[in-house]
Amino acid sequence: MISNQAFIHSDASLGKNVTVEPFAYIAGDVEIGDDSWIGPNATVLDGTRMGSNCNVFPGAVISGIPQDMKFAGEETTTQIGNNCTFREGATINRGTRALGETIIGNNCLMMANSHVAHDCILGDNIILVNNVMLGGEVKLDDYVIMGGGSAAHQFTRVGAHAMISGGAMFKKDIPPYAIINNEPVGFAGLNKIGLRRRGFTQQQIDEIEEIYKVIYFSGRNISQAIQYLKENFKPTEELNYIVDFVSNSKRGILKSSIK
Repeated sequence: MISNQAFIHSDASLGKNVTVEPFAYIAGDVEIGDDSWIGPNATVLDGTRMGSNCNVFPGAVISGIPQDMKFAGEETTTQIGNNCTFREGATINRGTRALGETIIGNNCLMMANSHVAHDCILGDNIILVNNVMLGGEVKLDDYVIMGGGSAAHQFTRVGAHAMISGGAMFKKDIPPYAIINNEPVGFAGLNKIGLRRRGFTQQQIDEIEEIYKVIYFSGRNISQAIQYLKENFKPTEELNYIVDFVSNSKRGILKSSIK
């Protein structure tokens, strides 16, 4: 159903069974996939490339112009996967010449008033709780959950399956599988409940825990810890991911909050 009280530019491309409610606005350089719902007073702007079965709630703005003083009107996009939901007041900015696109994967939930800035790259199954703020060029790997009011400094990266407490604000990278405290902000152990829910075995969880004991609690610096892990631990997918993440972190990883 498409309301005659909505504005839809004649150049916009809408898939099958798309619903557009009254007073929604859809610009011309827009693609919306099958079975999506655009709610009343939702705004979908130029550069949007949205997959199927997505929901845009009232007041949400998709593909807004970047809040970046260097932005000069270049043509960029916001790439959105399938089964994504943008709740009331969520704002997603499109890319700049830095990357050319903001990317949001499949099965993502952006709760009310959350903000994804320009050139961010979000994986699949991401949850941003109310009032989460992502700076420009932030990268979130799959299954990241950020609690309400938390904020990521520009250029930071968060590893897969990490869970960030509400109110936490961080300037360093957050390694995979971690729980992050908000006061003080820092590594607080593993996201064990989340890992079990996603099919990780107890053996895998125990191995990840041992890896982080070496990184955080062995008295070694990061370079020494990585070398020790390479020489003394059996290679696994989890070990390789953690070693690669930590070794290539440009901002360094967050310190532990455990004393």
